[in-house]
This record gives sequence, structure tokens and C-alpha cells, in this order.
Amino acid sequence: MQKKICVMTSAHPPFDVRIFHKECKSLAAAGYDVALVVPYHESLVKDGVRIVATPPRAGRLRRMTRGVFDVLRAANREDADLYHFHDPELIPAGIVLRLLGRKVIYDIHENLPETLSYKPYLPAWLRTPAFVRMVALLEKMASRFFSGLITTTSFLTNRFSPSNRKIALVRNYPLLDEFTFSDSIEVRNSAFIYVGSRLTEGRGMPQLVEAIGLVPAGASARLQLAGTFDPPELQERLQAFPGWQRTEVLGYLGRSQVAEVLSRALAGLAVLQPEPNNVQGLSTKLYEYMASGLPVIASDFPSFRAVVEEARCGLVVDPMDARAIAEAMIYLLENPAEARAMGERGRSAVLHKFNWNAEQQNLLDLYDELLFPVAQPVSVGTTRELP
Repeated sequence: MQKKICVMTSAHPPFDVRIFHKECKSLAAAGYDVALVVPYHESLVKDGVRIVATPPRAGRLRRMTRGVFDVLRAANREDADLYHFHDPELIPAGIVLRLLGRKVIYDIHENLPETLSYKPYLPAWLRTPAFVRMVALLEKMASRFFSGLITTTSFLTNRFSPSNRKIALVRNYPLLDEFTFSDSIEVRNSAFIYVGSRLTEGRGMPQLVEAIGLVPAGASARLQLAGTFDPPELQERLQAFPGWQRTEVLGYLGRSQVAEVLSRALAGLAVLQPEPNNVQGLSTKLYEYMASGLPVIASDFPSFRAVVEEARCGLVVDPMDARAIAEAMIYLLENPAEARAMGERGRSAVLHKFNWNAEQQNLLDLYDELLFPVAQPVSVGTTRELP
């Protein structure tokens, strides 16, 4: 009988790349009956996945209270063989499902405690070291209760593996068929591009705009920013920078639009600022630039440097130093043959290693372990600890 899976999110859009396009579609292709419970305006079936819509709740407080209850209620109605949730705010819902005897996976996207200290919308008392330590303790305690865990980085795996032995590292590598590559130099323009959903200070927007202003005007280089500014006031502040005259804001782009603009850019930018969660993680955009055959300019964090040096696909810089970023831009402009070779090496690394086609097996293996456990024979008269 076909196993029924219920994936849950209260904070992500219905067609989120990791949740829908990678995990849900991979599970459906593997033969599972997959339902995605998510705030949306309609229920529908797309690419073999049932979208089970709950009412969208305006504002973070309503989303984290009524929205969570909506998701839990709809998920429980699914009567699934396994539940898989993605947001820390759904931890209470996951615990309720476990108390009801359900199998539950917690998919951990980021190091939650480290993000609290720099979320500007949180009141000051929620960003104190004491509260951060309490959140870290509660999350680790809850993780022991779940049937399995999924992490996105080795750092998170090391943090949670002492709490739960059923843990899978499922990195956010790109989908190979999403990105195109042209080896024609005429196709590429002189744009240095950052692509994301949110354009924030933590993602280095001030440094990027300042850096493009330091590139000699004769180079005809420009900066492209895809996404929306958060907060909107940041855009107003950046408009006073000299580099703003050479900056093009593309707005939010769909997946096909992202592939198109990357196929025409000169280089990809991943100069995240040294916030703890950034230093400990890896930017998905780094791999997407590589998949598109772009050389990259990335933050000089250990995890970023390891990928860039292994693939020999770009340059690492101090992300807080706009002049260092500008010098990397100038190097790529003045050395087009090497920039092209960097892009080709990055593309090759994605084709052979850093891609979802290979990574999805870690997800499927964890599902097999939880849904189809293999009985371990024990000889008569002997005892041993089960894994």
C-alpha cells in the first residue's frame, strides 16, 4: 500500500524551492502520496503533489499562533504515515503529532538560536544571551522527541546528532535542469549579480552598492540585485551611494527568470555578512551561480572558501570590505579568460558533485529507515542494544 506523507510549513510559500521543488517532488517521484500543508489561497495538485491550503494569516504573531493551529489541524486530518515539518514555530505542532503516535521529521534549515540576536523585528528581551541559550536548549530537547531530523549543513548535523541518531544531512544543492549554461562569451554581459528573495544588510547590499561605485567607470560594469529590499528603507539609504547609479534592481524573480538572468551575467555575488548563521552555513546561491557557469565572488568564510577552492570557481573576499569586493570585480573584468575558466570549473563541479540528483538519496534513505525498518534478528539467549 502506498505510504502517505504530510509535509508542513507555516512560514514558507507553497512552491518554495527546497520544500516543494526538491523534497516534495522527489518524494512523489519515489512513489509516496505527498500532501503539502501550507498557507495559500487554493488547494490544488501540482507535479504529483497535493497542495492542502490553509488560510494565510497576516502578521508574524497571527501566523505563529492561528496559522500554526491551522496547519496542525489540516495535517492531522491527512492521517499520514509520516509528517515532515520545516519551521521552528511548528515544533509544538510536531510534538502534538508525536503524542498522537505519529512519526515526525523536523527539517532544520538554520541554526535558530544564532538568528535571534540579529532579527530586528524581535523585542530586545528576545535577543538577550539568556533567552538565546534557553531557545537552544528547548530546541535540542524537542529534537530528541522526533522520529528523525534533517539538516542542511555539517554544522547543524554535529549540533543535533548527539540528541537524535536518526539524522540525515540533505544539503540544498541545485536542481541540474533548472540552470542553463552557454560557453559563448558574447552571451555574457558585464553585470555582477546577486539573486535572492530578500535584499538585506546581512546579505551585503551596502557593500555591493559601494563596491560597484569603486569599479572604474570605463569598465562599463554594473550591479544587478534580484529580490525585494527588507526593510524598504534600506533601498532609500542606498540610493545616496555613488554606486547606485550603476545598480539595477530587478525585483522578485520566478525560478525561470532567475535562470535567464544568471545565464547572461558576468559573475555571481555571495558576500553574506559575518552573522553567525551565515558563517556556519552555506549559501544556496553559491551553488546556483556555479550551476549557471558563473565565476563567484564569495565571503571568506571557511565553508565558502572550501567550496570555492575545491572547485577553483572564483574569489573569496572580506565581505565587510567594499574595496576588496571591488578589486575582485576588477580582476574578473580584466581577466575574462580566467573568469570564463572559473565558471566552467564551477559548472563541472555541480554536474559531478554539488547537485540535488545525488543529494536527494539522503532524504529517501531516512524515509526508508523510518517507514520500512528492517528487523534485526537476535539469537536466543543473547541480548544487544538496538541501533
